[in-house]
Amino acid sequence: MGSFHEQNHTDLQALLDAQLDLWHNTFAFIKSMAFKAAIELRIADAINNRGGAATLTQIATKVIIHPSKIPCLRRLMRVLTVAGVFSIARHPADDDDQVYQLTSASQLLVGSSSIAPTLNLILNSIFVSPFLGLGSWFEHELPDIPLFEMKHGQSVWEVVGHDVTMSMLFNDGMVADTRFLMDIVIEECGGIFQGISSLIDVAGGLGAAAQAISNAFPHMECSVLELAHVVANAPAGTNLNYIAGDMFESIPPANVVFLKWVMHDWGDSECITILRNCKKAIPPRDEGGKVIIVDAVIGAGPSNTKLRETHVLYDLFIMVANGIERDEQEWQKIIFGAGFSGYKIIPVLGVRSIIEIYP
Repeated sequence: MGSFHEQNHTDLQALLDAQLDLWHNTFAFIKSMAFKAAIELRIADAINNRGGAATLTQIATKVIIHPSKIPCLRRLMRVLTVAGVFSIARHPADDDDQVYQLTSASQLLVGSSSIAPTLNLILNSIFVSPFLGLGSWFEHELPDIPLFEMKHGQSVWEVVGHDVTMSMLFNDGMVADTRFLMDIVIEECGGIFQGISSLIDVAGGLGAAAQAISNAFPHMECSVLELAHVVANAPAGTNLNYIAGDMFESIPPANVVFLKWVMHDWGDSECITILRNCKKAIPPRDEGGKVIIVDAVIGAGPSNTKLRETHVLYDLFIMVANGIERDEQEWQKIIFGAGFSGYKIIPVLGVRSIIEIYP
């Protein structure tokens, strides 16, 4: 009889655990929205301005909230501390006197290397709102318009190209990401740029990546290929050469073509076109010609649940705009389909990797 009750209890607990899993996934969007609020309120900056530790009252004096919302702020901070964005230094009886500290994650939201603009772009309602229609989108036959376009009536690039506010948000997000990531690329894998005399950053935006490479390797001639309306807003006073053009038509010659966070925006046929144009632009492999790609490789890097989950979530996010995050076999398909002879994946950038491909 005792074992029967024990088994029955185990079955009930399994049901409750299953319910917990479903609730946890159901409420996951609230964590994202709480994080979005923290970025908008600049809570990390408020804590940082107090030397890296602040009470709720001290935070409230630095952010723009109505005094009546301080108890609500405490509830927001409770979510963000459980999520690991912030930590609590001590646990007094009065919650208002808790001291909140920055974690290694929230330290990335302050200072000149802050990635807050990138995260703010991803969490913008223009990208979040299409997901509300994801289920119904699956009912349509392919080829179908992307979910982003179904929601907004325009593609991502049309919105970014014509909406000044979104254009600024997009450029700020890309610059912040590049500033953060390129320091690591150069520190961890600077050898991939050794011996290169010329490099062209294709679809390189305002040139943040090319500028970082040029600063680290001043002997290198660095250029940026972008659409004409982007080049028109390029910063003055740099040593970069800005070229107005279209990567789907041709790419100017260089020893190396650099593509950061570009390929995931396009389907296989478009990527093969881009890579074929890259191949035409560079010298043979024995003369140092290669393409350097910075993008996600699903399954590459450490085998841990957080990275695996982020990779597949990242893929679903980009799918809404008709992009794709690829695993190694999918990368092989477009690399060899464009006529390249080989490649090497260097998974040292967290969610993303460096991919060298050789003609």
